Amino acid sequence: MGNELDPSTQLACQQLCVQLEQRVVLRDIDFQLSTGELVGIIGSNGAGKSSLLKSLMGLYRPASGCVTFNGRPMQELSPKARAQSIAYVSQGHQMHWSQRVDKVVALGLIPHGRTDQANGSAVVAEVMQQVGIEHLKYRNVLSLSGGERARVLLARALAVKAPVLLADEPLSALDPAHQLRMMQLLSGQARSGTAVAVVLHDLTLAMRYCSRVVILHQGLKLADGAPSIACTDENLMKAFGIQVARVESAEGSFAIPWAL
Repeated sequence: MGNELDPSTQLACQQLCVQLEQRVVLRDIDFQLSTGELVGIIGSNGAGKSSLLKSLMGLYRPASGCVTFNGRPMQELSPKARAQSIAYVSQGHQMHWSQRVDKVVALGLIPHGRTDQANGSAVVAEVMQQVGIEHLKYRNVLSLSGGERARVLLARALAVKAPVLLADEPLSALDPAHQLRMMQLLSGQARSGTAVAVVLHDLTLAMRYCSRVVILHQGLKLADGAPSIACTDENLMKAFGIQVARVESAEGSFAIPWAL
């Protein structure tokens, strides 16, 4: 079940430009995501964060530039290979079908053909335990809160056992405790060898848990580096139009939005 993790696993784009409805949403983006990384993608609304993830998934066709997986152009990968290699959690946590929670999580097995039902059931149980939704197993997903649905969709993505995980605002609708649990889980996935990129709006959590932070601004890459390097007062002011307060802890310095 799942792919063998290649130490060189890398999802990348070079000089990526994306245009939607005659509007350029990404311009000249160079980005790479490697095995073992947890990369936080931050920026104001409309900065291009979701467009970047969808482009990396192959859902958006570049106007110019290219997206590659382990050096191969994304368009050369078959739909099956792409589905096995990259797991994706979309934003919004919308569900429009009446289905039991464990059945929704099991949808993550589809890229592998559901050839081993016994192993598949073990994977579903494993990821539900990881995300903390075992008690929801027999619930209808339509009866869940937004935060519960978010965790169900993350479990479905984890069931793919892909070497790359892309998550678009997985913390939205989660309470503070579950936000911490989610970031700890994503951090653990990276430490176990998965390449993880996550779109976030919480500066403090991005700086605390991510090994790298990418800041997008008006479709351009403003900064890319370790949190302490990328998240300077100047960059955060330019990206968000805010002043931040700095909190020092044993884990480092963190930024808290403080004033416009």
